[in-house]
Amino acid sequence: MMKTGKKRLYLLLGICLITQATTSIVGGMVGVGPFTDAGSIAVTMDGIVGRTSSYYAGIFLQIITALVIVALAMALYQAGKGVNKTAARIAVGFYLLEVVMVVVNQMLVFGIIEASHQYAISRDTGLLNMTSLLFSIRRFGGAIAMMPFALGALVFYYLIMKAGVIPKWLGLWGLITIPLILVGWSLAAFGVDVPYALYVPYVPWEWVAGIYILVKGRPNKRFLPGDGAEPAITI
Repeated sequence: MMKTGKKRLYLLLGICLITQATTSIVGGMVGVGPFTDAGSIAVTMDGIVGRTSSYYAGIFLQIITALVIVALAMALYQAGKGVNKTAARIAVGFYLLEVVMVVVNQMLVFGIIEASHQYAISRDTGLLNMTSLLFSIRRFGGAIAMMPFALGALVFYYLIMKAGVIPKWLGLWGLITIPLILVGWSLAAFGVDVPYALYVPYVPWEWVAGIYILVKGRPNKRFLPGDGAEPAITI
């Protein structure tokens, strides 16, 4: 019974890592992209009206991402709390803060879409400045949402590496590349042009880790929860 519970935790953890990485990337690709040229705001808004269904799909995928992050945080907590429960709780807090920021960011995207439709009908130039401001807030919010993610991931990746959920090489890969995400998005939040190449070393990590846990992961009796009468999910 204990082993079955641990296998289910590994299954949940692997699926959540792969799903979160996939929905986040795809949602970002089909959603409203970054706005950088203030001179083209009217053209941008007209373009949004022409692709509304695509942008709504992007919002939907990002909301799914937020829900998966919650499940991922719980799975990572269960996998790592045997190493340090306090640290695992702090990491959960960071992930939940990221979830709030992701949802708020999608509300801003929805506001941009609605303002674009209103502009297409009324051609009210006052909507141009308002939408430009929404784009700026959305860009800033999207960047700072990566900060709690990176801080939480640093803690979680260390914990699950020490717990034996992932091998040392995979844990070090995450621990070395996550700071690049933290630095890069912190700079991007304040308008610094950061090359995408800075993020490339980390990008495949969640897929690789998820596949590894599903295929080769083995429950570690010393650290994984589920022994005795302890409930499946506890904080």
